[in-house]
Amino acid sequence: MEKASSILGSIFGRVAAEPTATISSIFIYPLKSCRGISVSQAPITATGFQWDRQWLVVNSKGRGYTQRVEPKLALVEVELPNEAFTEDWEPTNSSYLVLRAPGMDALKVSLSKTCEIIDGISVWEWSGSALDEGAEASEWFSNYLGKPSRLVRFNAASETRVVDPQYAHGYKTTFTDGFPFLMLSQGSLIALNMLVKEPIPINRFRTNILVDGCEPFSEDLWTEIKINKFTFCGVKLCARCKVPTINQENGIAGPEPTESLMKFRSDKVLRPTMKQQGKVYFGQNLICKDSLTEAKGKVIKVGDSVYVLKKVSSSADAAA
Repeated sequence: MEKASSILGSIFGRVAAEPTATISSIFIYPLKSCRGISVSQAPITATGFQWDRQWLVVNSKGRGYTQRVEPKLALVEVELPNEAFTEDWEPTNSSYLVLRAPGMDALKVSLSKTCEIIDGISVWEWSGSALDEGAEASEWFSNYLGKPSRLVRFNAASETRVVDPQYAHGYKTTFTDGFPFLMLSQGSLIALNMLVKEPIPINRFRTNILVDGCEPFSEDLWTEIKINKFTFCGVKLCARCKVPTINQENGIAGPEPTESLMKFRSDKVLRPTMKQQGKVYFGQNLICKDSLTEAKGKVIKVGDSVYVLKKVSSSADAAA
């Protein structure tokens, strides 16, 4: 009877397989290219985790800065109220984004004020309007970076930045490099660190979801997973840029981990029959199917199990 019940349950989707991994850390990066915040839980929104990549520092022409051109951003510490990571929390007049950097007084940015809308803001392929955080924030970043700068916030009320439809249709994001979520496994990080002289910490890779308990690089293969009651899809291997080579403690770039990743995580190694572009891959970009619904209770937490529903057979079969 138990066996029959299990078979019927599997047919109707009532019995889940054993979990493949567990969420060990969740990271939010409110200000693009600045330091992240480790949180115990994170609400899922239509564009990714709540607060993730909501702010951007731009130059005098409105083009977004990243650590690729301004490595000093790696030293900017970011703080939000602890309660900001609970679902349905609303800022009050005493709620602030707080920024700190070497040699600078703390900058407090109100989360409840009305901001002026400015046009001509761009990041990667996207351009549009954004909310200007004002003269004090502009002066702070201009002094810190030594060049005219402004702090802007994504204007969700009027702007939409869509995910590349080649990989996922109908999804959107904010000031990320292109996708709402990035997942990496602890096993992959350990495997990499066995090859480098100095261990590379997780903060180099700007992942949102760190999982543990699975084999190294198994996240490459996951095309559909369940976390809590929510379905995430792995849509593209994450091609790595210069940022992981920048030491997040001092803003200084070095050759690693790119040199080591080139030996076993390049497109030449992982995708030998595909067009070669000299890229290295580490981690998986995700979308969340449930982000498109208006349902309440969309929160995932550290300790949540990860169930793999669909996967490809090798990294060569994964989208990249």
